[in-house]
Amino acid sequence: MAIGDIIVGIDIGTSKVSLVVGEVNNFNQIEVICNTSHKCNGIKKTKIIDEDEIALAISKVVQEAEAETDLKIHSAYVTIPGKYITIVQNSVAREAKDKYAGISTKDVASGIMQVKDIEIPEGKTIIDIVTDKFILEDGKTVADPVGNLSSSFTLNAQVILADKDYVRQMVSIFKKANLEVDGLIPICLAQRNVMLDNNEMNDNIMLLDVGAGNTDIGVFEGNGFIYTNTIPLGGDSITSDIALVLNIDEEEADKLKKQYGLAMKSFIDNDNEIILNTCHEDVKSKAIKSSELIEIIEARIEEIFSLVNKDILSQGIKPKINNIVLTGQGIANINKSDVAGKVILNIPVKISTGRLVSTVRPEYRTAYSLVRYIAARPFAKTVASNIDSNKKESIIQNVLERIKEFFYS
Repeated sequence: MAIGDIIVGIDIGTSKVSLVVGEVNNFNQIEVICNTSHKCNGIKKTKIIDEDEIALAISKVVQEAEAETDLKIHSAYVTIPGKYITIVQNSVAREAKDKYAGISTKDVASGIMQVKDIEIPEGKTIIDIVTDKFILEDGKTVADPVGNLSSSFTLNAQVILADKDYVRQMVSIFKKANLEVDGLIPICLAQRNVMLDNNEMNDNIMLLDVGAGNTDIGVFEGNGFIYTNTIPLGGDSITSDIALVLNIDEEEADKLKKQYGLAMKSFIDNDNEIILNTCHEDVKSKAIKSSELIEIIEARIEEIFSLVNKDILSQGIKPKINNIVLTGQGIANINKSDVAGKVILNIPVKISTGRLVSTVRPEYRTAYSLVRYIAARPFAKTVASNIDSNKKESIIQNVLERIKEFFYS
């Protein structure tokens, strides 16, 4: 990245669209110059159900950002749920062009471009390349080999594939909002640098982001990104359960969830009486015990963690996970959710304590994480947004060309 680069990140969730505009300052750090969000229900259970509603929400957040910053935004990066992602592990061995001068940036760039040369399954397309580690001729492992006096190196990397239909659909939505897509980044991959602390960055970690309608799974083996998926349940599922079982309005159900949120009945101190004010029965109000409310919450929390457990077991990756980090607005107000997760998954679970978590408002954390991820890309040729794209290019080709620009050529 270069000083003055401006990066626009957009996160499309199941309840809102959030936008963050960041600028690289003189200290090579991201300075947030604008953030905004707008309600949006265009995605349900990981599926896009209303393109026009999403496009309208994107247009509104962009207009608000443009008015606040005096910028004309032509393009942005966007998150993509883990459900639509396939990760391919690949490695290549490269000779340094001049073994006496050491490994150059061009040598690294050639390795990165070579590592993406894989057989791509039908219906998939490359959206990202994540460099994991470089192994020098003497066996030493480094994050950046440039300048090392080694005649060769091996690059281990992850090639990130996305469902081509989803990419087309997302690019179509952005075109309706008069924007181009700079790139698509998996949610948990973007969040990693913000949600994990320094020790966790080198551990085998599962990051669980419980949002309003979805729970995204991201599994990291050290620096390697090895698995991601999406469970179509989240905080709104808990709210809907409360409203349905207690026969009350969803607005009151959401307030009760936030006020009495507890993941396990065994932690109840006082089984207080709760008055329901929007009961749809003949009586104007109805009293229940707090244990009845928490029992509803506990059942859905248990289901979310059970589905996550089933997924990582079926993929054979559960034994690789040492710790789980929990984040997301969908579970933020549910106390002891980490304990419930540990009981069901039988792996240590903790709430995210990444050093940047408390500095960013919850509704903007994923969009902010996206901007930071893009800004920190190693070996990138260019990452700035605000780039007009050639409208005549095909949808997929346009995205692929932007991805190629991540790297030196």
